[in-house]
Amino acid sequence: MTKARVLLSAVAAIGGVCAGITPVSAASSPAPQDTGQGKLAWTSCHDATTPALQCAMLEVPLDYTHPNGAKIKIKVNRLPATAPRSRRQGPILLNPGGPGDSGLWMPAYISGKVPQDVASAYDWIGFDPRGTNASEPHVTCDAHYFDAERPDYQVSQGTSQAWLEKSAGYAADCAANWSWFLPHMTTVDNARDMDSIRRALGVQKINFYGGSWGTSLGSTYGQLFPAHVRRMVLDSIVGPTISWYDHNILQDKEHQRRFDAFAAWTAKADSVYHLGTDAATVEQKYYQVEAALRTSPVAAAPAPGKIGPAEFEDTFYGGGYNFLRWPQMATVLSAYLTKNDTRPLQSAYNRYAAPGADDGTFPAYNAVQCTENNWPRDWEFWKRDQAKVNAVAPFYTYNNMWYNAACMFWPYQGNPAGRLKITGKGLPPVLLFQATEDAATPYQGGLAMHKALPGSKLVVQNGGSFHEILFHGNACLDDTFTAYLRDGSLPAGKGVIAKTCAPEPDPTPVYVTPPPAAMTAGPALPATDPQAIHGAR
Repeated sequence: MTKARVLLSAVAAIGGVCAGITPVSAASSPAPQDTGQGKLAWTSCHDATTPALQCAMLEVPLDYTHPNGAKIKIKVNRLPATAPRSRRQGPILLNPGGPGDSGLWMPAYISGKVPQDVASAYDWIGFDPRGTNASEPHVTCDAHYFDAERPDYQVSQGTSQAWLEKSAGYAADCAANWSWFLPHMTTVDNARDMDSIRRALGVQKINFYGGSWGTSLGSTYGQLFPAHVRRMVLDSIVGPTISWYDHNILQDKEHQRRFDAFAAWTAKADSVYHLGTDAATVEQKYYQVEAALRTSPVAAAPAPGKIGPAEFEDTFYGGGYNFLRWPQMATVLSAYLTKNDTRPLQSAYNRYAAPGADDGTFPAYNAVQCTENNWPRDWEFWKRDQAKVNAVAPFYTYNNMWYNAACMFWPYQGNPAGRLKITGKGLPPVLLFQATEDAATPYQGGLAMHKALPGSKLVVQNGGSFHEILFHGNACLDDTFTAYLRDGSLPAGKGVIAKTCAPEPDPTPVYVTPPPAAMTAGPALPATDPQAIHGAR
């Protein structure tokens, strides 16, 4: 189907299902055959900071129901165990979420966050999900989709038509070049790739750590291959039954709560930022800056393009993932309004929101979410439903809506049955971590996963808001993770919540000027940056 036809359909049929792409059913396929053990030829990754890191490519079936058909390759790396063989505990596969984010940074980083006796006992295994990053092929659709300046997210600004055409065009670009691959990028496909990695490693059981969408990947693997799970940790959890559309609505409401918390924190620091002494006034200042950028966008340098309202929103929503960004966010507003200084905005945009050279993992994000559920395909429904959400959560709703709008036009109709049902049958006890104030994977998801996995233990950070709550220096959380990896020890508490941990303190208000050089280092944060976002948007 041509891009032109899809765009015409988007314009002509906005009131209903677009006819420009004929949806293809993505319902569950027959049980796949065993593909046998793949080959991993390990070579040095030539990583100067971690010389022991090894890399390999693993060939796997494109479609596991046709194991002798077309093949693709998965990029895998490992940091080998160094303990005596008698103390080794096998491989632990690692995934940071996305869907589609690279896991290659994780072996060196996470092994460095645990005591040496635990780090040395495991083979730490990272991988790039199929179709992403260094796996082959690397799927890209419209490489310039995120280029600045994009249309305003706010429906009230009359930009809906532009976004509908943009979203339909993106879906068309994906279909035009990758129709043979897109139906095979689901969570189930990625879980089967994990089992191919297991077989290639020559082991009967694996351990697993996953955050955000990685919790969906891990629980899916456990459902498909429970006999091959030794230990499993799920951090910041996607509910096992909620639709992706409804999950995004939960995100909107939780991001509003985090934005309100940021505004209250900033108001308490009026002597530093001079944005008002109450949260409502601070929030008004945010929208004041957004309105100014609507008429007078700012040069995005060193990134190309301009920072308009869409880019401004993208710079700020990450504060819902990581509250350590709050001083930078407050400085952006204060500098703009009190000093007519746009440098902190430019620096923050370049660090947190500027796009890379292509559309990154966005094709994988869409291929997973649009295909795994039966999304509404009627713009009139979206317009009415999202307006209700926006009435109570205006900070993020329309930003999130347009980020997911390609699902209205996706060429593969979602599975009416939804994602794979998770029962936990045959699994060993799974360790779950969840913060009550997590905006990206709301608290309800942790409760639902605990209910779905009999024998699991849920650790709750009451008042915590990090998305992916381990490895931020909280001993209560990190020591629980370490004990489980060391010898399988689990929290002793009974009931729904087995253990409660305290949150980290709010950051100290600091006026960040001039911006640190690191803030202008480029469009993407290093994967190991403690303020980086890893996981579902």
